[in-house]
Amino acid sequence: MSTPSVPVIQFLGAAGTVTGSRFLVETGRARVLVDCGLFQGEKALRLRNWEPFPVPPETIDAVVLTHAHVDHSGYLPALGRAGFRGTVFATQRTLELCRIVLPDSGRLQEEDAAYANRKGYSKHDPALSLFTEKDADAILENFRGVAYDTPIEVAPDVRASFRTAGHILGSASIVLEIAGPEPRKLVVSGDLGRTAHPLLVPPAPPPACDVLLVEATYGDRTHDDEAGLARFAQALVRTAERGGVAVIPAFAVDRTEVVLFHLRRLMRAGAVPRVPVYVDSPMALAALAVYRAAIASGDPEIRSELHDVDDPFEPGDLREARDVASSKAIHQERGPAIIVSASGMATGGRVLHHLAARLPDPRNSVILTGFQPSETRGRQLLEGRPFLKMLGRYVPVRAEVFDASAFSVHADQPEIVAWVGSAEGRPGLTFVVHAEPQAAEALRVTLSERLQLEAVVARHGERVCIERVARAT
Repeated sequence: MSTPSVPVIQFLGAAGTVTGSRFLVETGRARVLVDCGLFQGEKALRLRNWEPFPVPPETIDAVVLTHAHVDHSGYLPALGRAGFRGTVFATQRTLELCRIVLPDSGRLQEEDAAYANRKGYSKHDPALSLFTEKDADAILENFRGVAYDTPIEVAPDVRASFRTAGHILGSASIVLEIAGPEPRKLVVSGDLGRTAHPLLVPPAPPPACDVLLVEATYGDRTHDDEAGLARFAQALVRTAERGGVAVIPAFAVDRTEVVLFHLRRLMRAGAVPRVPVYVDSPMALAALAVYRAAIASGDPEIRSELHDVDDPFEPGDLREARDVASSKAIHQERGPAIIVSASGMATGGRVLHHLAARLPDPRNSVILTGFQPSETRGRQLLEGRPFLKMLGRYVPVRAEVFDASAFSVHADQPEIVAWVGSAEGRPGLTFVVHAEPQAAEALRVTLSERLQLEAVVARHGERVCIERVARAT
């Protein structure tokens, strides 16, 4: 393995795109990977998941995870199968959620490949899964849960600390301290949460550092929560009045909880009709149990006002579909009703079957509740595509499509700028990551003009020295 004279960071993902978060830090004595996510969206991006990893996985000493979403953690089973044997460091809640997310992801991939082979629509013969449930179970043996704000040595001369990020339960910004004659400090924001997240406390401010990596998913816009919630309520009312079914593609971790939280509030206020609410995702239901346990235990990540609420996720008629038979039975529902199912970008999972069944009927609706990367089915719906290809066929889109971006748990531009500006000292150099090009450039310009920072948009594959341009404290 090469031994750089100064620490180097290489952008192996989440550069020029919002997915595939992977940042490799190399020193003279160690290799540490911050995040190990799946690429999603355009085919060219998805194909990166199948390419050999840029460095031999067995030479990586440790992986440090910001949180459990698959675009940050989902490549871990494949990395383990390819030879990685190091430790995966994550907060305790991230560990709990990865125990749900990773095996479920492997199982879904195996099921999707088997379905494609049965139906014969894959151009691969046979269709294969990137990794299996067994691979996921194996990598989980390498996990080590750590506490927030407690430095831990993750590799020779490299210490990591986790700071609350407020994005999902267990999410963190990572602080890497690299020892040596001239110590360096690197901060990776991870996905930053909202100051107004209905469930979680806001992100902790970053420390002074030599290099900062900051996400920019919504780096070019400001969330209008009030308008977004109004669109959400309007969509539900319109769909119920038609006797239709509202399909809500939602990420299994956190987004499902936020959607249920708002459904409960709106239904109790009489703002939307009380109808059956189906949650059709074993992963989402397992994650829901983790959130409920966190609230019951008074977890400090949870907003204090929720600690005395019996169940903030029960809208009144919650129906949980835990097995395939229960999922199929939902197809008999004629409405009005609501179906919440993963995945949030409609890239896979049970939601595809619900979309295939409901999209052709104009009485129904699809409500998109988060960022939809380029070329995902969610983005195609937002763009008004008349047909959607899924499960080996083209499905006509006659259902009404709504964009309810108020449900995003990513910080918007003002919140990102405020977080960077709250740092205990100015970062020496800032790299903008985890964004499509327009959003990344917009945030770069804003950080440069408003905070007078040296900000650069990261490029995929580039290697950059972590220069000691600011004395970290």
